[in-house]
Amino acid sequence: MSAPATSSRVKYRPVGAASILRRNLLVYGIGGIIIPFIGIKAVDLVVSALAPYKRLDLVLEAYKGTRWPVKIVGWGPEEARLKASAPPEVTFLGKVDDGALRDLYRGCRAVVMPGVEDFGIVPLEAMACGRPAVVFGEGGGRESVVPGETGVLFHEPTPSALRAAVDSLGALRFNSPTLRQRAEAYRREVFEERFKALVDEALAETPRTPC
Repeated sequence: MSAPATSSRVKYRPVGAASILRRNLLVYGIGGIIIPFIGIKAVDLVVSALAPYKRLDLVLEAYKGTRWPVKIVGWGPEEARLKASAPPEVTFLGKVDDGALRDLYRGCRAVVMPGVEDFGIVPLEAMACGRPAVVFGEGGGRESVVPGETGVLFHEPTPSALRAAVDSLGALRFNSPTLRQRAEAYRREVFEERFKALVDEALAETPRTPC
């Protein structure tokens, strides 16, 4: 099948995502500029300690050259090194208060968590604010992500895998009530209720020893 005809006068075409830009280059041979569609938040967010095991290097490499901004909240021993190697797309915000963090969650397109976490509270905080999460597919963080409904998983710890996951957000639409409902399932009250039910069930099945 031949590629659709396009005017030879078209040199640049506005697009809404990096994945569409690459397709235009391959199919039409034309460049473009990324202009986020109306209603899409034009910034991604990372909330993390700046430490080696958090794999923030993946974020720096994945966003390099995309012209899509990402803000990083947090501090730690890797701060100077990460800032020195960060591309223009990345802004470090350091420590912020709870109110500012809540506004950042509400104002982002998605949160990104590239490391392996025991639990991973950040994706749930984002979902509580109606925002999806891009999460590495190992560890506790993946448990809160339903692919295509509350976020996206990537399964290789490489910049290209993370970038592909981030690019896929442009073709997805997330429902804020669904995201908040997912976060609600992890509330402390829900955890305590389930834990009590589990203990009661275990006690009911344990044979009683005569006194």
